[in-house]
Amino acid sequence: MFQATVNNKSFEIQNDGDNLFINGQPLNWDVLKVQDGYFHIIHNHKSYRAEIVKTDAATKTFTWKINGRLYTVNLKDKFDLLLEKLGMGHAAGNKVNSVKAPMPGLIIDLKVKEGAAVKQGDPLLILEAMKMENILKSPGDGVVKSIKIKKGDSVEKGHVLIEF
Repeated sequence: MFQATVNNKSFEIQNDGDNLFINGQPLNWDVLKVQDGYFHIIHNHKSYRAEIVKTDAATKTFTWKINGRLYTVNLKDKFDLLLEKLGMGHAAGNKVNSVKAPMPGLIIDLKVKEGAAVKQGDPLLILEAMKMENILKSPGDGVVKSIKIKKGDSVEKGHVLIEF
């Protein structure tokens, strides 16, 4: 599953191997690659000339020119969407807004204090879940703005633990 944002409008894209679905509806189209970066597309009995103008693999952003009009497409896969849901999205580079509980559990220990500068990979806290201790690490560089929990707190999945 992918989420595509085209000129600020979002679509859910699924591929079952043979068919492509957009927002649950099958996409009936024929695509012919003319040469690298150039395509001829037939959709709903209409012909389209498509060209990839620019790609940015780091941000998964693509600029297409279709029949002379420019479209900016940003793709997010299921992992990008999960990281975003957990407050660890990288849409703004390495800027991190918050860390959320990935599962219900008990806060065993806090490794940082408010105002602390952290680097990507630094341990932030220990969350006990299903009798296992899980070290939650910083997904990026930042400064701890606020800590929303304390040692001994029970948290639910998605609960904001630390804000940057």
